[in-house]
Amino acid sequence: MSAAHDAHDAHGAHGAHAAGHDSHDDIGYHATVRGYVTGFLLSVVLTAIPFWLVMGKVLPSANATALVILGFAAVQMVVHMVYFLHLNARVEGGWSLLALLFTVALVVIMLAGSIWVMYHMNANMMPTVDPKAMRHMP
Repeated sequence: MSAAHDAHDAHGAHGAHAAGHDSHDDIGYHATVRGYVTGFLLSVVLTAIPFWLVMGKVLPSANATALVILGFAAVQMVVHMVYFLHLNARVEGGWSLLALLFTVALVVIMLAGSIWVMYHMNANMMPTVDPKAMRHMP
């Protein structure tokens, strides 16, 4: 092997690390103090608004208040995943986001299936009738 080939290998393969450019810099998320402060402020606002809605009884019905609070909770989960867990489509080549979507799909299927089964079990149970009428049933 020639000296020129060895020099190319030394600078080509490891030159990026020697210059301070890590290969992971291009695909990952860089946490900054500004990002953490933004996430914290969004979290405080997304907590204070539902607290105010409940304590001030701003909405006319409890069901409407509960739905609004659930909406704020969903937005706050996204804020936490983006600003604190640094979850986006670029991290780990998108695999962590894909794993999250798979987990959400499984949870939705499990919850919907459980609610469906419980509803149908309740609907198909024998109705409670008068004990006197039970004596005349076949």
